[in-house]
Amino acid sequence: MTVLDGARQRWVRSGEVELCVAELGDPLHPTVVLVHGYPDSKEVWSEVAARLADRFHVVLYDVRGHGRSTAPSPLRGGFTLEKLTDDFLAVADTVSPDRPVHLVGHDWGSVQSWEFVTVERTAGRIASFTSMSGPSLDHFGHWINRRLRRPTPRRVGQLLGQGAKSWYVYLLHAPVLPELAWRGPLGRLWPGILRRVEKVPGGDYPTSSLPTDAAHGAWLYRDNVRPRLRRPRDDAHAHTPVQLITPLEDAFLSERLYDELERWAPRLTRRTLPAKHWVPRTRPDRLAGWITEFVTAVDAGRPVTAASGKHADRFGGQLVLVTGAGAGIGRATALAFAEAGARVVAVDRNAEAAVRTAELSRLIGATSAWAETVDVSDERAMEDLAARVAAEYGVVDILVNNAGIGLSGSFFDTTPQDWKKVLDVNLWGVIHGCRLFGGRMAARGQGGHIVNVASAAAFLPSRALPAYSTSKAAVLTLSECLRAELAEQGIGVTAICPGLVNTDITSTARFAGVDAEEEKRLQRRTARLYGLRNYPPEKVADAVLDAVAHNRAVVPVTPEARGAHLMSRFFPRALRRAARVRPPV
Repeated sequence: MTVLDGARQRWVRSGEVELCVAELGDPLHPTVVLVHGYPDSKEVWSEVAARLADRFHVVLYDVRGHGRSTAPSPLRGGFTLEKLTDDFLAVADTVSPDRPVHLVGHDWGSVQSWEFVTVERTAGRIASFTSMSGPSLDHFGHWINRRLRRPTPRRVGQLLGQGAKSWYVYLLHAPVLPELAWRGPLGRLWPGILRRVEKVPGGDYPTSSLPTDAAHGAWLYRDNVRPRLRRPRDDAHAHTPVQLITPLEDAFLSERLYDELERWAPRLTRRTLPAKHWVPRTRPDRLAGWITEFVTAVDAGRPVTAASGKHADRFGGQLVLVTGAGAGIGRATALAFAEAGARVVAVDRNAEAAVRTAELSRLIGATSAWAETVDVSDERAMEDLAARVAAEYGVVDILVNNAGIGLSGSFFDTTPQDWKKVLDVNLWGVIHGCRLFGGRMAARGQGGHIVNVASAAAFLPSRALPAYSTSKAAVLTLSECLRAELAEQGIGVTAICPGLVNTDITSTARFAGVDAEEEKRLQRRTARLYGLRNYPPEKVADAVLDAVAHNRAVVPVTPEARGAHLMSRFFPRALRRAARVRPPV
């Protein structure tokens, strides 16, 4: 049984066609209408619809000529944007006659929805619009014309780039051939292509109507693309708040298409995510979260703007868990994600410090923030934490394994107990986090990112840091192994390698082979040295967010860390000689 098998279904008459409409959730709740694209049917939305049904009255309908809806006769001229607008109004008037609906469109569902939110006759019927992977043809036409009138090298490159991505549009204008392909080999191969190329899981999508849907849907392009691109409307301004969700790895649409969108949609909220084109199937959790947040804000009359900061459009609403979040790099990272609008789980063995980080996170922009207390080296405690986080907050989107301790001293002064303590926290803490939180991330199948905080010591040998350097080198290698394993599941893995950063780790680091009084003296001296260097943890946090946004593999942060990384690659012998020098502490 599929999600939509339990939906309430009805047929709505619109001109010469009957539209198949499915409804989930309580009709007394705000109505969200999901419009599918090409060559899809309403089932492309089933996973998103199931996640929205507890909060909203969710409506899906098969576009004319698709799924269970009937096709116009003749097909030519039966798929114009004007007739698609008639269909939408017929559905909206049936399912929500007294209240405006919240509109969500993907691909051609978004293309036609841009028409709905910019024509005068729909004013007052749409409360908000969430667009993904489908621009307005009018906006697109003006975008092309501006680049043709002023063809700078950059603009010509943008035109050529989008032209290459639009290869399929030219083929769909050919007579007969698209229909023959879809009703023949392409229709049979398409589900496998989606699985291999787009990483789309199976289930109730695509449906058996795919060949017919795709053949009929070719007329969406033939009836609309050339007429609108030749004569784009000048009044195509959105009369409702718009949320734009841009998959950054979309093979068909360049993100540059939306550079000037504020001109047409003044109440615009932007979101981006690292995903391919078919996000309703590959990222239903993220989409449902953003749709819920947006619709709720519109209905409450709150300003609908994304969080502030460089990466606000990328991390808004995502669930981020940071270990060692009570101070230093961990707290700075938690707060940076909070400022970008993420939901934050601040984890630290110091309960009071974790609570403070959560409080600060909420103050500066986190939609939600929670504090959790755990010793990352305790396997059972970490298992309990992972189960509790999944049950209460959901599957983590971004995991930052930051918790760590410092230990200095020669190899022969470092006891087995010292080794065990350092490896338990610095290495096993990372292993526990990757296994327990990363495992759930992988099982969900909707991508994510793992950040493991290593150190410049990972590639900088030192006679004074054998245990610490070993633990961090292991974290670096573990990260690169995981990155290779998880890449095919859309999960990025980054090793962050800070250098001398002014954090509390210097005042709490242990020194092997000395008495308590000497250890305190060395801690004070090390803290002073790091204080003189005065590299703030906030810069490391910025590097973390940038690494996740761009899916970087290894990120040495400070100048000395970058220098050590380069030397380890190109001058390893010099680095080994430098390691023989006795440190100043």
